[in-house]
Amino acid sequence: MEKRSLDYLRLLSEKFPNARKAGAEILNLSAICALPKGTEYFFSDIHGEYESFGHLLRSSSGIIRAKIEETFGNLMTEEDQLSLANLIYYPKRVLYENRHSGKMTDEWIKVTINRLTEICRVVSSKYTRSKVRKKVPSDYAYAIDELLHLDPNDFDKKQYYQEILNAIVGTKGGEEFIIALCQLIRNLTIDSLHIIGDIFDRGPRADLVMEELMNFHDVDIEWGNHDISWMGAVCGNTALIANVLRIATSYNSFDVLEDGYGINLRPLSMFAADVYKDDPCEEFFPHILDQNEFDSVDPALAAKMCKAISIIQLKLEGQLIKRHPEYALYDRLMLEKIDYEKGSVEIEGREYRLKDRRFETVDPKDPYSLHPGEEQLMETLKASFRHSSLLRKHIGFLYSNGSIYKICNGNLLYHGCIPMNEKGEFLSLKTKDGVFAGRGLMDYLNGKIRDAYFLDETEDPEGKADAVDLMWYLWGGPVSPLFGKDKITTFERAFVDQDSNEGDPRKESYNPYYEFSKDERYVDMILEDFGLSGGAAHHIINGHVPVQVSRGETPVHANGKLYIIDGGISKAYHAKTGIAGYTLIFNSHRLALAEHKPYTPGEENTPKIREVERMRERIRVKDTDIGEKLTEEIEDLRQLLQAYHTGLIKEKR
Repeated sequence: MEKRSLDYLRLLSEKFPNARKAGAEILNLSAICALPKGTEYFFSDIHGEYESFGHLLRSSSGIIRAKIEETFGNLMTEEDQLSLANLIYYPKRVLYENRHSGKMTDEWIKVTINRLTEICRVVSSKYTRSKVRKKVPSDYAYAIDELLHLDPNDFDKKQYYQEILNAIVGTKGGEEFIIALCQLIRNLTIDSLHIIGDIFDRGPRADLVMEELMNFHDVDIEWGNHDISWMGAVCGNTALIANVLRIATSYNSFDVLEDGYGINLRPLSMFAADVYKDDPCEEFFPHILDQNEFDSVDPALAAKMCKAISIIQLKLEGQLIKRHPEYALYDRLMLEKIDYEKGSVEIEGREYRLKDRRFETVDPKDPYSLHPGEEQLMETLKASFRHSSLLRKHIGFLYSNGSIYKICNGNLLYHGCIPMNEKGEFLSLKTKDGVFAGRGLMDYLNGKIRDAYFLDETEDPEGKADAVDLMWYLWGGPVSPLFGKDKITTFERAFVDQDSNEGDPRKESYNPYYEFSKDERYVDMILEDFGLSGGAAHHIINGHVPVQVSRGETPVHANGKLYIIDGGISKAYHAKTGIAGYTLIFNSHRLALAEHKPYTPGEENTPKIREVERMRERIRVKDTDIGEKLTEEIEDLRQLLQAYHTGLIKEKR
């Protein structure tokens, strides 16, 4: 045996000092490998819809409702099953209602505990007792463990069970015990959570979504372009700070900024009210999909704020484009293409009439220079973003639990696309560091995104600045795998009258990836580039593009190898898609899609679940990424056991 290997085994022997302990651990790990794999949940494009997302987490996207029906069938009415489901989702609220309605009797508590225990047995059957105990609130671990493992044929055990119930009720602990069981059921139903990008923007409270994710036991995030926008803002990219504020003011999302993250918008509101006091800013009135609870802003003022920050954003983007000729985005320098006297703009050789011709702070001779008031405003806003402790905490979580892509259990996860050209080849991005395409592009960008946050500015100021600027390109650049379109038409949507000439200058064309990826050959090409080829079943799972079910579109492509799971959880997309998003659910037996309904509090919101792929054999832990690591640990322990048996390492008793 090599010295290095022997040194490693000696270190391992500190934890397993004799053959008995090493053998016991081999037995434990082998048993875990034989268990069914845990259930993975995939969500995409949450966009701040915390109520909808919170309900989907609590209900496990309809799986808990299905488990209740599976367990009790005809033994419970449909109404009672729905009541039990709502109790599991929202135990404190339901218990409060029952207490005040007089329904909370000792008998009701006992019946409810029995029913919840039955559901617990079903959802915990694929886990070890040790793993289940770790998920149980410590105060009730012993009692719940005993109830879950009752032998129904043992009379004495039945008596013991009844005594436990009597003790729970007798000590007035029934409500807390029910809450603990409900929490355990929810925790056991979702083993791991994958968020395929776009937590932020449009919806009312992305900060509350982030709190939900940070409290979840096992979550990873594949960044989307809207996440990158907020991440870049925290890194100090002023164009992205302006972008975040433009979207927030456009969607009336003031609570998330001021109440959630403590971003002081007073300077922006004062600046906008002063500079645009005589401008109605009609084209900038907010989309009011949700009402603010804590920071209500008059829509007329919100419109002025949105226009003010939009102009600033266009200027800052122009400065950034000129700093980086390698981006090849001179066609996006819109402010210099305006004829300010005629009130028109030239785009791709055509002249378009402007629907808003008032540019109070733009100097036609130097259109990208900031007005003194704008410059001071951006310094203030930049400091506010940097000093928000909660925002920095959330962005830190995105970095520590996120990446631009992830390979997990044979599946390739990313938000947008792998950019392609018209021939179906990987599209290259030219950078200061070289030319990158396919997986190489994703790995390069992953490193640059981390540099924007972690790189020490004093050690490498040029590298830091370059990485922070690149965050903006990732938001809306034509070769950005997170954006996936040929151009971002922020200016056109705000200022250009699309009826003034032929064509629609606001149109953003999707990267050819979205057509080629419907073909199995191209999906196989991508999977192979990421090292996923061979006999095992592999899939690509991504979001970004809402699936318009109302037009007959499907989320499943390429003979079942590609899933696009953005079904539009954001209210902004409901009319377009006809549904409210998807959850992809991957358990040991199957892949299933849960089709969400638009969330309405107090109503039946259970998603419609359909199986999309049945596994040939039940997937065990040994077949997963975790199983691969456990198998390596078992092999190490076997070598340690051999070292003990041959006397290479002395056992300790």
